[in-house]
Amino acid sequence: MGTDSGDGQAQADRAFFAAAEQVLVAGVSASARINPALGRAVLVERGDGPYMIAPGGTKILDFHGGFGASFLGHNHPEIRAGVEAALDMGMVLGPETEHPRRLAEKIVELVPGAELVRYSNSGSEATMSAIRLARAHTGRKKILKFEGHFHGLHELVNFSTHPDPKEPVPGELIKPTIDSEGIPEEFAEFTLVAPWRDLAAVENAFARYPDEIAAVIVEPVNYNSGCLVAEKSYMAAVQQVVGDNGALLIYDEILSGFRTGTDCAQGYYGVTPDVTVLGKAVAGGMPLSVVAGKRGVMETFSPLGGAAHSGTYTGHLLGIMAAIAVLEEITQPGFYDGPDGIMAMAGKLYSGLRDIFARSGIHCRVQGLGARFGMYFGLDPEVEVKEYHVAATHDHALLSRFVSSCFAQGVYFHSYEMALGHHGFGGAHTPAVMEEALARIESACAAM
Repeated sequence: MGTDSGDGQAQADRAFFAAAEQVLVAGVSASARINPALGRAVLVERGDGPYMIAPGGTKILDFHGGFGASFLGHNHPEIRAGVEAALDMGMVLGPETEHPRRLAEKIVELVPGAELVRYSNSGSEATMSAIRLARAHTGRKKILKFEGHFHGLHELVNFSTHPDPKEPVPGELIKPTIDSEGIPEEFAEFTLVAPWRDLAAVENAFARYPDEIAAVIVEPVNYNSGCLVAEKSYMAAVQQVVGDNGALLIYDEILSGFRTGTDCAQGYYGVTPDVTVLGKAVAGGMPLSVVAGKRGVMETFSPLGGAAHSGTYTGHLLGIMAAIAVLEEITQPGFYDGPDGIMAMAGKLYSGLRDIFARSGIHCRVQGLGARFGMYFGLDPEVEVKEYHVAATHDHALLSRFVSSCFAQGVYFHSYEMALGHHGFGGAHTPAVMEEALARIESACAAM
């Protein structure tokens, strides 16, 4: 059933990537295209709903979803219609059309922290702009982030996203670790790192650096470490500390946006941040990210304020029209709370995985919130994982075996070289698809 079942196709895949290595770095268009558990990237021809279609026609059930971007599934007809409408308009750049306003009105309606909106193209670009906005608005330089939280690949935040696991000292900040060569260590002067779910450490940061911290940036659900969910009381307390000290609270909802409902993770927690960053799911696979926030903060962007923000492709119609289609779909009755909605499918999948692992004798803790989840192989299935330093002790070799075995059964999970990573599903994963997936996964676990 899996894509490696035919020796001829496997040889053709190898030949393709060998040729690609002559013109693409490592034979891929981005490093994360490579799935370390498989030792290569996966070659597909197209996608359709919950499936990716490999050369030769093999259908692969997708629980990666384009790093979380393909929230409604591949080749969704309404997203396709939106993109075609953008093409019909000539993809005009420079002047405004009515459509960025239409999308912004919908975002303001749905997302609690959104009063004004600006667009960008990627998550990294959006968090970079949000941090610049916070610095300009407060007149301060430092930011505070959390260990294990990922906010993009730029120099302002590429610290301590996947460090070696080490239990932090309660109430103390963590020395930042640089995640990439080529980032000068001087950037760490402006980036503070705290343990997740340690309020005393956040308070300590403001006590040590009074009037220096511009913003606290956080993944409200730490999906990049699998799925670490904080207590609602903790998130409210962080907001209080940040506000009391004159800083801004930035919710990086690139991954968490729209996974639990139209009001995103901030709606789940009941916390309204000063600035919200959206991406991935918002445009269903088209390149679009959003910086939204309180009116008084957002007016710090040019031309009303001094924080520069623009770009040739900012607010590109392809992403705008796709996002309008996405938001129209996810606001339909029952999309989240119906009998076949996102929350029901989440319960079916996560309980099904737990049962399969228990029957197979595989130690794995499954944690999910809404349409995104983590699997912690080697950890106690009955004990919630709450901190990064615990999550990072998962059995990566066992995860790799699972991913490889599932792929042989035609189910795709993605693994990462260093980070724990995340998995997910979306609107195309119907009850029948979930049943098919769980059956294939059970066969994969039996083969392990």
